[in-house]
Amino acid sequence: MSVKDIAIECGHTAGALGNYLRRYWRELVLHRHGITVEDKDLLSFKIIEAGGMSASARIKYGSAVEACRSLDYIELNMSQVARKFSLDATALANFMRVHFPDVLSWREQLRRSFGFCNGVHRGVRPESLDQYAEAVRLYRTTDMTQAEIASKCRVSLGGLNQHLRFYCNDVLCRKRQSRKIAKENDKKRFGENAGNGRKHAPAPSTVHKYAGALALYLDTDMTINEVVARTGVSAGGFRFYLRRWHGGGRSTVATSCSLRAAAKYAAAIDSLRCRPRPVAQVAADFGLNPDVFRCYLRAHEPELASRHGRMRTAKGRLVSSASREKYAEALRLYSTTAESLRSIASRLGLVYNSVGGYIRRNHPEAVALHASRVAANANA
Repeated sequence: MSVKDIAIECGHTAGALGNYLRRYWRELVLHRHGITVEDKDLLSFKIIEAGGMSASARIKYGSAVEACRSLDYIELNMSQVARKFSLDATALANFMRVHFPDVLSWREQLRRSFGFCNGVHRGVRPESLDQYAEAVRLYRTTDMTQAEIASKCRVSLGGLNQHLRFYCNDVLCRKRQSRKIAKENDKKRFGENAGNGRKHAPAPSTVHKYAGALALYLDTDMTINEVVARTGVSAGGFRFYLRRWHGGGRSTVATSCSLRAAAKYAAAIDSLRCRPRPVAQVAADFGLNPDVFRCYLRAHEPELASRHGRMRTAKGRLVSSASREKYAEALRLYSTTAESLRSIASRLGLVYNSVGGYIRRNHPEAVALHASRVAANANA
């Protein structure tokens, strides 16, 4: 029984059963194809190589192919050879066109020289050459798939595939080589060859499915949960779609994230501009993460961040703007006079330990200047 008949009888699909057998019971599949593999990895052994013939087809048509190569049967045409070996004439001719085109060409020339030609045209018809000329050119020079080319040139997909297999085998060989190279490449780019005859891009049905959700995600400040609730698509599926086909630094999603972030922090930024206060306090007022809010300010509002955030001193140390303004006068007096820091802090209403820690941490040069002035006064 065939795999299809077995699947129908057992209530399975033929594709699922075939995949299961090839993956987990490969020795049975190889045995059915008449292939004997000894001391080899079964999964690494291909039943049918790309562009090659199966073992069963080789056995089925082997005798007929040898007859076509022999002069003993040169007076017989292809239909007569097929009937002699109990084969379908069309199937044998197609098998020869795909796998032994040189034998067909040699046989036809020899029959003509012997006078066995009956005037029947063999090979590609001129009207077929004209019909598929543009499609073959596109398939030869572009990365378009056969389905895309058939749709563009308005020809039958099955007819184009058969025309390529029968009469343009050199093109198919080059395509297989390019697909093999693309398949070995782990980092595939959007729109390029995926290594299986298709482009590395989502299926048209997938694009149509998430088109509405993607438009809302890009053009509004709605979150993913809000988008999926509005459109009815799966949250996990939509997240995977974004990561797979619109992620990794792609400009569309980057722009969308910027729009949502701008809408999220707009009110807090306006409040900070109108009423200056510590960034942590603004973040608490609007329910934001203070560290994330500071990072956003430094990236998108550098002037506002420099006024209300942390700044670098001449020595490269990070200090808060509030502390810089608060202790500016104390630092000036401490650097230019011999007055003690405790006296300066008391006179300016500052906490001695706080101003002392700020100066020692961020302005050690001021400590050195003050020490030199005190020493000069003592010597005087």
